[in-house]
Amino acid sequence: MQKNGRIQFTSARIEDLMFRTTFDPRTREGDVIVNLSLISSKDYDDVIKIFSMAMNSGLTVSPMIKVFREGDAIGNMIIGKNEVGFATVCSITIDGILLKSGVMIKPKFGGLVEIREGLPVRFTNVLTYQSTTIDPLEVLMSQELTSVMEMLRTGTGKILANLREAPMIARDIIDSTLSDMVEAGITGILEVGEPNTRILDIPVERDHLGIVVIGGTNPMAIVQEHGISIRTNAMSTLMSFSEMKHIREL
Repeated sequence: MQKNGRIQFTSARIEDLMFRTTFDPRTREGDVIVNLSLISSKDYDDVIKIFSMAMNSGLTVSPMIKVFREGDAIGNMIIGKNEVGFATVCSITIDGILLKSGVMIKPKFGGLVEIREGLPVRFTNVLTYQSTTIDPLEVLMSQELTSVMEMLRTGTGKILANLREAPMIARDIIDSTLSDMVEAGITGILEVGEPNTRILDIPVERDHLGIVVIGGTNPMAIVQEHGISIRTNAMSTLMSFSEMKHIREL
């Protein structure tokens, strides 16, 4: 990602998007950050089934989605010939909402979380936002390291997730805000740690707690695991939440 001809690390783009997020979970109005995924129009039915399965299983940030057809515009992109685009809620939206609630949230990295018998165990692979110009979950997807479908079938596998840190003094605000998010249909919290305690085998900064957020690109990982071609642009742009529909409405 470059801006004005200069390299922009993912951490800088995240900060920019967090400050631009305006979604209020209590009113359910405002802009959320979205990922954009592109597929061939011939794969639409198969991909919608996979997205529906993943979203109904809670393996994404939100079940809200918007479909773009050939010629439609999203951000600075036009959907190409014989293509379909999907805008889905990005996990950075959660950081933006917490920030607007007064919580100084620190996105740390994206990675793979090992799930064993339905329970999250540990991060196995991580990429920090400050070390890459590409979204870490895009990188991990490209390496075909996920086993999200296997996890859905057996309860054991590896899914995409992100780690954030927040000051422990803000715990009450965090709990209240996360509760409001769930009511609004933004449910992608995998685990909230205790202050000064490791979370999924990762240490946290002193006087902080860890928050593990499910990666918004898990449905795309399942599509890829099925051998269907999909191109994903994480943290693509912002969109009004009111423009999106629940996956069951498609």
